[in-house]
Amino acid sequence: MLGIKEIEAIIPHRHPFLLIDYVEDYVPGEYAVAYKCVSFREEFFKGHFPQEPVMPGVLTIEALAQTGAVAILSVEENKGKVAYFGGISKCKFKGKVIPGDKLKLETRIMKQKGPVGVGEAVASVDGKVVVTAELTFVVGS
Repeated sequence: MLGIKEIEAIIPHRHPFLLIDYVEDYVPGEYAVAYKCVSFREEFFKGHFPQEPVMPGVLTIEALAQTGAVAILSVEENKGKVAYFGGISKCKFKGKVIPGDKLKLETRIMKQKGPVGVGEAVASVDGKVVVTAELTFVVGS
């Protein structure tokens, strides 16, 4: 398991934009499973939406990308680099993420050629899938 300090040693994201709380399991270059404990105190809930707080879907996608970044940037030759978004495809939003949810984030690296790769990403709450997507990344310095 990786805590915040270990995650910060792998990916460059920091508060308030670090969107994963811990990594439960990972294999460098293959996959990572992380969690985000969604609190009512998240800044984005002030405006999205005050009458019915919902985590913005784009932030769930970003949390999935950060999970994938843990897998890809923990490979020895990628240490100290950045994984940039190259694209999002086949994205489907299937449910809401609300305060109190424990968001499970799973990203599996499906293919990589040079600095470009694709990850299959799934976010779920209590076993119910809320987001699926294919995320393209580009590893740079």
